Order: sequence, then structure tokens, then C-alpha cells
Amino acid sequence: MWKLIKPRSGNLFVWQLALLALLFVFWHVMTVPGLIPPFMFDNASQAAFFFGEPLKMFDRIWAWFVTDADIYKHLGITLTETLMAFAVGSGLGLAGGLWLALAPMASAILEPYIKAMNAMPRIILAPIFSVWFGLGMGSKVALGVTLVFFIVFFNVYQGVKEVSPVVLANARMLGADQRQLLRHVYLPSATSWVFSSLHTSVGLAFVGAVVGEYLGSASGVGYLILQAEGSFDINTVMAGIVVLTVFALALDSVVGRIEHRLMKWQPKTGETEKL
Repeated sequence: MWKLIKPRSGNLFVWQLALLALLFVFWHVMTVPGLIPPFMFDNASQAAFFFGEPLKMFDRIWAWFVTDADIYKHLGITLTETLMAFAVGSGLGLAGGLWLALAPMASAILEPYIKAMNAMPRIILAPIFSVWFGLGMGSKVALGVTLVFFIVFFNVYQGVKEVSPVVLANARMLGADQRQLLRHVYLPSATSWVFSSLHTSVGLAFVGAVVGEYLGSASGVGYLILQAEGSFDINTVMAGIVVLTVFALALDSVVGRIEHRLMKWQPKTGETEKL
């Protein structure tokens, strides 16, 4: 019988860093002359043109943050748009999911409209938001909100719907009113669903901000990437992608820390197996 080997917490981070370093080494080697497989590219310069060079990409990041120090304004705008979209979309999704889950009549009436809006490719709303809210932060935040809202909404809705009827019946027998049920039964049941959706929503909030900057903006990291694409500067494009990824992971880490603090009552997987 196979025995599952779990990684140690002490060396797990080392293994993760080693894998990341290996990926960058592979990327670098693939752009070195004489090492490119002939079935892919004729020479290394072609590979560098399409995929960029990691050393030049890191030089671009270093210039952005240290030498020229000209990215802070753009990064600040993109992060502000992202955080606003994340906060507003998550708040509306949480409130809407709770409301419809606890209001069967409203849920039955609005269900087809919500499904229709969720099925719509919301990226196409970006030009409309640009007309409505202008080319400033408003249009980017609005697009991000539409991307975040439905992820949080459906997770909260499902989390409340899956509350155990036995727990509800016991709480009502103990005299719990609707407010107490919401605080002590529905919200704890939906909490794990909420945080699961928030981890996904972090990336979507960045997508909304960057796509909005693509379609009309004079600032932001998305604007820098768009300018680099126009001049076929793949190294700057890759640098922008790496910067956005790092900050998305940082925001996701913050969400994870909040989740760990608020979910202390929930038993861990290992503890559950022992019970």
C-alpha cells in the first residue's frame, strides 16, 4: 500500500524556491545560442524575441524600482484600482449572496437574470464602462467589481444553502432568532466558502484593472505593458507580468493570513483525520 509522503514545513519553501530557480535557468538556457532545439527555433535570437531573456527582464525590473524609480506612480494606480475593485466586489458579493440565500422568493425571481449576467463575458463591458465612467480609475474599478462580484456571490450563496438542517433546527429549538442564526450559523458556515472565493478574486481584481488600462489609460502597469507590446519589447512585457504576479501573490498572502486568524475554530486536516 502506498504511503503518502508529506513535505516538511521547514524545507518546503526551499523546494519551492529551487523549482522557481530551475524554471528561470531553463528559460535562460533556451535563449543561449547553440542550445535551442532545431524543431522549435532556428536560433536563440528568435527564442529571445518571442519569450524574452530573464536577465534583461530583471534589468528592467531593477531599473523600474531602483535606477530610474519610475514605476511607483504606475504601480500605485494599478494597486489602488485592484484593491478598490476587490473590496467593493467582495462586499457586494457577500451581501448579495447572503440576501438571496435567505430570501427564497427574491432568489427565484432573480435567478435567471443573475445566471445571464454571470454567463456574459464581462470583459466586453470595459468599453462601455470607459464611456460611462471615463478613462480614469472609475472604469477600471467597475470592470474589476463585475469580475469579483460573481465569484464571491455564488460561493456565499452556496455556503449558506449548505447549512446543516439539523444545526438550524437545534439553534431554533434553543430560541435563536434570525439575527442570531445569521451570526452564529449562516456566517460561520459560509466563511470557508467566502475565503475560497477571495483567493480566486485577487487575480480577477488585477485582471479588471490591467484590462481596463489596456483599453484606455495613460498610467498604470497595464499601460506600461501595452506600450512595450507596441514596440515589441518582450522583456518589458515579461517584467510587467512578473511584477503584477508578485503583488497578486502578496495580496493573496494577506487574505490567507486573515483567513488563518478568523478560521482558528476550524480543525485542520490532520486533526480531522485523528478524530
